[in-house]
Amino acid sequence: MTDYVLAIDQGTTSSRAIIFDKAGSIVSTGQLEHEQIFPKAGWVEHDPAEIWRNTGEVIGQALGKANLTRHDIAAIGITNQRETAVVWDRTTGEPVYNAIVWQDTRTQPIVDRLAADGGVERFKQQVGLPLATYFSGTKIVWILENVPGAREKAEVGDLLFGTTDTWVLWNLTGGVDGGVHATDVTNASRTMFMDLETLQWDDEILAAFGVPRSMLPEIRSSSEVYGVANEHSLLRETPIAGILGDQQAATFGQAAFETGEAKNTYGTGNFLIFNTGEEIVHSKNGLLTTVGFKLGDQPVHYALEGSIAVTGSLIQWLRDNLGLISSAAEVEELAKSVDDNGGAYFVPAFSGLFAPYWRPDARGALVGLTRYVNKGHIARAALEAIAFQTRDVIEAVNADAGVDLTELRVDGGATANDTLLQFQADILGVPVVRPVVAETTALGAAYAAGLAVGFWSSLDELRANWQEDKRWTPSMDEAERARLDRNWKKAVSKTLDWVDDDVA
Repeated sequence: MTDYVLAIDQGTTSSRAIIFDKAGSIVSTGQLEHEQIFPKAGWVEHDPAEIWRNTGEVIGQALGKANLTRHDIAAIGITNQRETAVVWDRTTGEPVYNAIVWQDTRTQPIVDRLAADGGVERFKQQVGLPLATYFSGTKIVWILENVPGAREKAEVGDLLFGTTDTWVLWNLTGGVDGGVHATDVTNASRTMFMDLETLQWDDEILAAFGVPRSMLPEIRSSSEVYGVANEHSLLRETPIAGILGDQQAATFGQAAFETGEAKNTYGTGNFLIFNTGEEIVHSKNGLLTTVGFKLGDQPVHYALEGSIAVTGSLIQWLRDNLGLISSAAEVEELAKSVDDNGGAYFVPAFSGLFAPYWRPDARGALVGLTRYVNKGHIARAALEAIAFQTRDVIEAVNADAGVDLTELRVDGGATANDTLLQFQADILGVPVVRPVVAETTALGAAYAAGLAVGFWSSLDELRANWQEDKRWTPSMDEAERARLDRNWKKAVSKTLDWVDDDVA
């Protein structure tokens, strides 16, 4: 009896397999972190082979913990870190280089070269994105230009590109032995190569980048059967039936299916998505226009997105680089040891600033320091940085949408932090709401897969699964909110224009 759906969540720091029941509740989880590789300042890489090995292992963990087999799983959904680029040899299945991660900034010279003719918004009308190191298109170009033999192999059709959903799908369906080379519209919309209206690769843009079309996966909807797991998988013959980029998946898992609904995910970075329905809305305030989801042959839904590069990874940095805490959970207790930030503001522009600023020349800064500031204040400033950056993005969403957001639905690992979410409500001046199932990214992928095979019958059934767990209401007066925001924006201004030609 196929009573469950399994979601593979291939994230920035770990890969997970989560099994859900009909009510959208978690039955079991498997999780493994993978190595974060930093060869140079601004470079961030992952080992695709490690990611694939871990994917198989976490599937086994999840099945084993729940005492289930493939016969209990109706479908598999995949969600993933969206802009991370993998290029591999179609005949050997071996990556030609490490995966270049979405946070990586090495491609700024390629961005500058492409922007020399038409500026950073050269392709924005077609693809909804500014030219930036964030997206996977320039990462492919870097591999073609810097890995010996890559350009030649690509030109004769021997190399394949994919974001990590495509890499997992190709391997899970057989790899060199008939693997399916496909992605969904949400991931395709993050390459800089997909036309938002046609939902197809744009040949003129590919030519401008110098990327052969033969490298690119087929673009499919977010909810359909792409293939089945191959005979070597614990899930053999199980249909793989849903793919959504992680932030779109979280939006889907939050049941934000209608125009005007939104969510904010607190992960390695923060990502706010605002559903604009079947209308393409071009931002005038530093947001991205992206695909929200497409279910089978139904109309595509679009969205505005505010992408923030460094939020949860700032807490990781406090742990791993400074040794200020020994686990991420400790940051809340440390922050609660003081009443406020002591005048300190932390702008974590480690990869430049993403939305709404789009300033690759920015670098991180801890400002407002006095002898009074201690490690509690720094921990608090780090947490507050997550909320301040979210406020910046929501101000842009409100301006683009022409109507103010009245509450914010949140999810992701950092939403376990009550101190953060109370400050988030305070600095926004609107309620913040966390659902019972905070793992909405994996849940969204499960929903997309389950809908494709009839495990769930409709969006209404999924809406009925959503339940509120906790709500934080603002308790800060408007004058204090304005003072803090003014100081935050002053702190942001101190991070700009840092990178010169001779500064990494």
